[in-house]
Parts: sequence; structure tokens; C-alpha cells
Amino acid sequence: MTQWYFSYGKNTDRIGPLDDVAAREQARNQPDGYCWREGIGEWQPIRAVAELQAGLDAAPPPAPPSRSSSADDIDHRIVGTDMQFVEIELDPGESAIAEAGALMYKEAHVQMDTVFGDGSTASQGGGLMDKLLSAGKRVITGESLFTTVFTHTGQGKAKVAFAAPYPGTVMAMKLSEHGGRLICQKDSFLAGARGVQLGIFFQRKILTGLFGGDGFIMQKLEGDGWVFVHAGGTVVQRELRAGERLDVDTGCVVAFHDTVSMDVKAVGGIKSMVFGGEGMFLATLTGPGTVWLQSLPFSRMAGRMLAAAPQGGGQRRGEGSILGGLGDILGGDRNF
Repeated sequence: MTQWYFSYGKNTDRIGPLDDVAAREQARNQPDGYCWREGIGEWQPIRAVAELQAGLDAAPPPAPPSRSSSADDIDHRIVGTDMQFVEIELDPGESAIAEAGALMYKEAHVQMDTVFGDGSTASQGGGLMDKLLSAGKRVITGESLFTTVFTHTGQGKAKVAFAAPYPGTVMAMKLSEHGGRLICQKDSFLAGARGVQLGIFFQRKILTGLFGGDGFIMQKLEGDGWVFVHAGGTVVQRELRAGERLDVDTGCVVAFHDTVSMDVKAVGGIKSMVFGGEGMFLATLTGPGTVWLQSLPFSRMAGRMLAAAPQGGGQRRGEGSILGGLGDILGGDRNF
């Protein structure tokens, strides 16, 4: 028997499972939402699913708010393996946005401008308060007040490149293929097409905010264009069916669809919490939707480096020398 699920926004509970008859009735009563069943790759607008059209009027659905302005259709390529960067090719008049300090190189005809907020039409078209609000959202997620916009002002093609801040993977993701919205960890956004909107996503559950690894606030990317998200180490993509749950280390969550529910659970008994080495909680991701996980969170790498540094209380092991610490001194390292 087919099982349908319905969603009417992040702040409402999912409805389902429903059989075909109940699903058509639900679609007739509340047609302005999204639906999913097994066999459908992504959540679809209810009005766009032919199986549920009986009884619905023929009026087209309103356009989703996140797609009110289309993003520039940019070309790109990702270069490298462990230390990747993304090279974006712009046509005349096209623009890319990036975080402050992400630039690797640009060609001469690419003009660089610094703007308040995320550089989207929505954030730049309003008054001063709209711009301040857009910039304030970025500060809450740990980003700079400003975004850099790179615009091709010449003829032909022009390229601009942005580099990842630490070893890992740069993921190219087109928001129109992911329902127009992605929820990401803070600081994961690297660059994107002009028109993409950067917002904030609040964790409503207290335990998830305290122990979920990303705090109460995460990044929300909206629009229909390309975005480039950076993750540490290797990235794995998992497709979750409706009701399917995946338990993940709290620092390994990179991004997920807004149809995925994130929560936390205890790792087990007291012995596992104290001696298991995995902390007290795990993040739980419940489908339907897609999640992206990273193998090396930056916090884990930074913690290992800090623990090994003498200034941070770590111990030198004299790697490569049978003399240990004496070998460090003979080798010219006197930071002891």
C-alpha cells in the first residue's frame, strides 16, 4: 500500500503516513504544501503531483518565496583532491558571492565589491534596516558582516576562484535540485551564485541546540542557484527514507534537507558516556531527505593539533628520532 507524507513548513509537524484516499483528501483540504511517497526522489509541491489532483482547482501554485529572484547561472569546476578550490566562470554581467577571505585569484575584468549581507537582490533592494537585518543574520551564524561580490564587467568569459580554508571537500550543489533550501553547519558556505540567500536556521529543541554540535543556530541557504559548501575530510551522502533514522557523531553533520528532522540522543549507559570517547550525545537524523556527512570535522582536527602543541600542554614525542626530546634539541627545535 502506498504511504504518503505531507509537509507544510519547518515549523509544522509532518503528516502521514496516509493511504491514497486519505492523501487525496489531505491534498484537497490543504493543497499549498509539499508531499512525498516512496518512488518520488524529492519532496514535490502538492499541486504538481498528478495523482493528487482530483478535486483541486486548476489554478497554478504560488511560487515559493525562496525563488522570488533567480540566481545567476554560473559555470564552475572543482580542482584538487585534499585541498580543493572552486573555479567559477562568469559571463558578462554575471556575479558570484563569497565569504570574506575566500578569494584565491581572479582575472582582470572581474570587479570586486564588498556589500552588507549576502549580496542577494532581497538584501540589497530594501532600505538601511533591511540591509542591517541581512548582515545581522550573518553575524549570528559566525560570519562577517560583509560579503564580497565578484562581477564580470568585460567581454567574453572571465574566471574567479575560491579556496577552502582547511583540508576537505568542496561540494557543488544546485539549490533548485534540493527543494530550494539547504540547512548547513555554520561556516560551511564558501561561495555561490549571485541571488542565493544566506539566512539562519534555529534549532527549536533545547537539547539539540546544546549538544547537537552546531549550537542553536545553523546556516540556511535558499534560492535556485549554485552554492559551494566546504566540509572537512571526505563527504558521504545518505538518502533517508521516511522514518529512517541515522545516528551520527555531532560534529560530522555538514548539511541536510529541511525535510530531515535533527535531534540528539544519549550514546548509551554511564560507562559508554565516560569511557566511550564519543561524548555524551549523538545527533539523530530522521528522514525523508538527504544528509551529507564529513569524516573530519574541523573541531576534531584543531583539538588534536592543540593537544600536540607544547604551548597547549601537549608532549613532544621526538618523532623520527631515537633520541626523543633530545633529538628535537639537536635538530634546532628549542621550544621547550
